[in-house]
Amino acid sequence: MAGRHGPLMPRGGSTVGGKPLSRGSRIAIAVAIGVALGCVCAFLYPEGLFMRPSTNALQWPRHVGSVACESSDKVTSLKSHLVSLERKNAELKSQINELSMKLQLAGQGKNESLYKAGPFGTVKALRTNPTVIPDESVNPRLAKILEEVAVKKELVVALANSNVREMLEVWFTNIKRVGIPNYLVVALDDNIESFCKSNGVPVYRRDPDEGVDSIAKTGGNHAVSGLKFRVLREFLQLGYSILLSDIDIIFLRNPFDHLYRDSDVESMSDGHTNMTAYGFNDVFDEPSMGWARYAHTMRIWVYNSGFFYIRPTIPAIELLDRVAGRLSREKAWDQAVFNEELFIPSHPGYEGLHASRRTMDMYLFMNSKVLFKTVRKDAQLSKLKPVIVHSNYHPDKLDRMKAIIEFYVNGKQNALQHFPDGSE
Repeated sequence: MAGRHGPLMPRGGSTVGGKPLSRGSRIAIAVAIGVALGCVCAFLYPEGLFMRPSTNALQWPRHVGSVACESSDKVTSLKSHLVSLERKNAELKSQINELSMKLQLAGQGKNESLYKAGPFGTVKALRTNPTVIPDESVNPRLAKILEEVAVKKELVVALANSNVREMLEVWFTNIKRVGIPNYLVVALDDNIESFCKSNGVPVYRRDPDEGVDSIAKTGGNHAVSGLKFRVLREFLQLGYSILLSDIDIIFLRNPFDHLYRDSDVESMSDGHTNMTAYGFNDVFDEPSMGWARYAHTMRIWVYNSGFFYIRPTIPAIELLDRVAGRLSREKAWDQAVFNEELFIPSHPGYEGLHASRRTMDMYLFMNSKVLFKTVRKDAQLSKLKPVIVHSNYHPDKLDRMKAIIEFYVNGKQNALQHFPDGSE
């Protein structure tokens, strides 16, 4: 057979143009094919046929585990800290409750503002209102004077014009004799200012004020007395407690040694007995009412607006504003208005003043009715030395003032004898 007898190709060989390829050619072709396949694979699979996990990917589970451990530790620490804070908070609350109870028990009757009532019989309401914050911008000139004159933010203050010059001299002479350093005269005219300066008396002359000056220069005793409620306001705004004094008063002892200072207003009384000075139950009888014929009323004689101690509190300043306001609108006596504002309670259509008040001892801060009607006739009472004597019940003021000095200062036992109980 022709096919059988033809030449045989070598097994697995290749030919080019019928000629078998050499060993080197076959190697070269294999390399070329490998390079081509490598390029195709590189293009199609840039990250390789078998992807290896990245370093970050390998480390992620380890990182997550680490963060979880750290977070767990922080949570545990915060929980522990919170428990500690709650424990401390509970301890502080316990201490606060304990201290509050101690303050409640210890503060009864003192100036503690408490919210729980103490044991029966120990509860005391707040009597002393807080003082205002001083405001020197109100009157810098007066503030400077008061800083030099006042002692412990307190001083005696009197208003005077030329109509009372002779009584004023008796007034400040006795203040000097007693040794009271903290006093001031509010001069209502130029003559009194010069008179005080020439006698070494601390004096303050107000800035011109048409509403005040017209009364101050020519007004009588009651008119001038009404001015004090306007004048004193600045003193209180500056943070000073004032012992207001009329000129017809004789000082025999230092009044600041005999004040309680627990109320907005501490005033002498016009009363002449314990009942009239400090109050009493006055029974009104109306027979036509039959079984209900007796009606109980409370009575007290008025405070004297010529001698009172007033603290720099909001109720005290409101009192001055109320009285000054009414006196500017009404023809009224300043003492009557002063007491109405202090005592009349709130009722429909009217809001009363919420000021605390105290009545001074009537034998220490004595009015002239007590002296001439009772004390001078009593052997025991006449031996007591009052702090001041106010000649408010008698028009012959100067003569009685001089007689009071003779009796209490110079020891003249009959100095008061020739005066009638009242006025003639």
